[in-house]
Amino acid sequence: QVQLVESGGGLVQAGGSLRLSCAASGRTFSTYTKAWFRQAPGKEREFVAAIGGSGTPTYYADSVKGRFTISRDNAKNTLHLQMNSLKPDDTALYYCAANNVWSVGYYQYWGQGTQVTVSS
Repeated sequence: QVQLVESGGGLVQAGGSLRLSCAASGRTFSTYTKAWFRQAPGKEREFVAAIGGSGTPTYYADSVKGRFTISRDNAKNTLHLQMNSLKPDDTALYYCAANNVWSVGYYQYWGQGTQVTVSS
């Protein structure tokens, strides 16, 4: 059974940092594209960042470019999102996802999400 489990969310003040992690089990995703998405209350889920199987390429939504960094550790089957200079608008449920081809839209596997709340 394939599972993606996010962790690292929490409450942080504006300007602060958080590091999200996503642990995969049930299969090896070393060749899969991985990504982070987020969904704020009352809004549609939106793409945040993606990373290729070998660690490149990476691609970011304009809203997080320069503040967030996506990375992966294929030996540990994990994905990370370092979030700096957080803003209240970053408040959302953050999901990790995996897909067998490069994508910034459709993803085959999804986690359950971890909540990030940024206070002003």
